[in-house]
Amino acid sequence: MEVTPKRATRVIRSTVAFKRRSGKGAVTQPSGFDDHRPPSKEIIADCVHCGFCLPTCPTYALWAEEMDSPRGRIYLMGMGLEGEALTPTMARHFDSCLGCMACVTACPSGVQYNKLIDATRAQVERHTERSFSDRALREAVFALFPYPRRLKLLRPILRAYQASAIGRILRKYGLLERISPTLSTMESIVPRLGRWEGTAERTVASGVRRGTVGMLLGCVQREFFPEVNAATARVLSAEGFDVISPPQQGCCGALSVHNGREQQARNFAKQVIDCFDAAGVDQVVVNSAGCGSSMKEYGELLSDDPAYARRANDFAEKVLDITEFLAKVGTVAERHPLQVTVAYHDACHLAHSQGIRDQPRALLLEIPGLELKEIADSAICCGSAGVWNVFNPEPSRQLGDKKAANIVATGASLMVAGNPGCLMQEAAALERMGETGTRISLAHTVQVIDASIRGLALADITPAHSGNRATVHGLGSSSSVS
Repeated sequence: MEVTPKRATRVIRSTVAFKRRSGKGAVTQPSGFDDHRPPSKEIIADCVHCGFCLPTCPTYALWAEEMDSPRGRIYLMGMGLEGEALTPTMARHFDSCLGCMACVTACPSGVQYNKLIDATRAQVERHTERSFSDRALREAVFALFPYPRRLKLLRPILRAYQASAIGRILRKYGLLERISPTLSTMESIVPRLGRWEGTAERTVASGVRRGTVGMLLGCVQREFFPEVNAATARVLSAEGFDVISPPQQGCCGALSVHNGREQQARNFAKQVIDCFDAAGVDQVVVNSAGCGSSMKEYGELLSDDPAYARRANDFAEKVLDITEFLAKVGTVAERHPLQVTVAYHDACHLAHSQGIRDQPRALLLEIPGLELKEIADSAICCGSAGVWNVFNPEPSRQLGDKKAANIVATGASLMVAGNPGCLMQEAAALERMGETGTRISLAHTVQVIDASIRGLALADITPAHSGNRATVHGLGSSSSVS
């Protein structure tokens, strides 16, 4: 049956009406959205409910529920603007959005769904009464993940756990999954932690100097994937750039803004702007897709701050993903052959939010001997989505497993992505596929480029498989899959 805009609207209205009749979404609050940055009426009006977003939406693919599609959520936003109470049921539909922005790419009307969902999530965070367990989990996550120093303190504990028999026993018998699916998910995505590799505050350019750039160290990237930062600095140096990595820099605010914690995100953004403005760099290079996406939107985040509005816009103009930067300036360092078949995974906040698709592929194809494979349904999110996998462990696992199967189907020996969350998510999914069969390694795009520049052989940069866990050091993590 053809899905027309009128029919789509009728379906959405009937779904809302059914939930009201069945007692779902009972009003628990006297008002809808407040006046502080509500979702834009103008942007909502751009949506014609055509349905082109449906095939690309992960939650609609999982549940076939109109309220868990972009057009359904937009309809709910419109209801909120008209005074409809923001009920816990409505809030769950907004919470269930991964924020992958595949709908933005698919939308023929150019609806800026990213602005709508960020504004709505901030409303949800201010006005929704969550359960005690939900509040406790969220507070714990946002008291830990955006703070690199706290993550650093956690490293020795995690390393001791990974080296102990406790972890092996819990995994072998699935005990952690029975105790808490959330804890099981968190445990499964943590990479095998090796020796921590710091990044120098200043890395001097090799050869002819072409400029000075700043580098975001990140939070999870800095503590769980330090070798990615080290590889980024080496590549930039080899390409003729001095690299400034201010050690005092903190979180960019991506996790906070994508989960409605607006004030926390604003505070983080101001600190990052201050830090890099003081460093006096020409550009700020980012190697984490989610971070880069948020930093490019600092102008919007701080638009009403008289002390930072202009600075935020100027700063956002300086931010480039590492692959975007290298494609822009052109590469000069020699690439040595690397005989490897690569399946390139499009991180959502790189492909959909920043529109960066061709640059990583072109950079990889500069490497002699490298063969590039495309992953089926590449536009569909892997289920990581920042910390969405922590809050939604089961549906995240379903999305991750489907992506892993598509990766294996390429026949590649190496999966490459430009985001740490994707690497952790797919390492766990590939592990779940079993221990017999094809060995697939995982790496960040910049690690492959770094290996080629340094003239390393694949055998030298692919780590040995360690038990039943993905190991993260050298080029990347390895998983054996059936």
